Amino acid sequence: MTKGPNAFRTISEAADEIGVPQHVLRFWETRFSFIRPMKRAGGRRFYRPQDIAVLRGVKTLLYARGFKIEGVQRLYREQGLKHLLSVGGETIDDLDFGIEDGAAGEGDREAAAGPALSASGKARLLHALQALESARASLDAILRK
Repeated sequence: MTKGPNAFRTISEAADEIGVPQHVLRFWETRFSFIRPMKRAGGRRFYRPQDIAVLRGVKTLLYARGFKIEGVQRLYREQGLKHLLSVGGETIDDLDFGIEDGAAGEGDREAAAGPALSASGKARLLHALQALESARASLDAILRK
């Protein structure tokens, strides 16, 4: 039975799909802050379709275009996640997920969010986002111990 296009992938499935060994994916996680698969109890990794698209972009830059790790990091800082996705042949719209990198402008975030919200709705969502980011940072710190 094959998984659907939106199903999460284990690290072995992601590695097979990208065409690199599993240890390479684990190494990339240590070097690229934007590669963050979901981790379950026991540290098991699950890659979303968005994660696979980012991995494709990283692989293309490193293997096909000859970038070094520092070059990919700089490219991400300067041009953002959208550019990494485009290198891998994907777009934000193809993947149906919000823009997470600092290079995106506020207009890009609003366009990716869908229907217009009232000012109070936007404020509530922003507050919820900040709470989730804080919780994620706390969980990441616990997992690193």
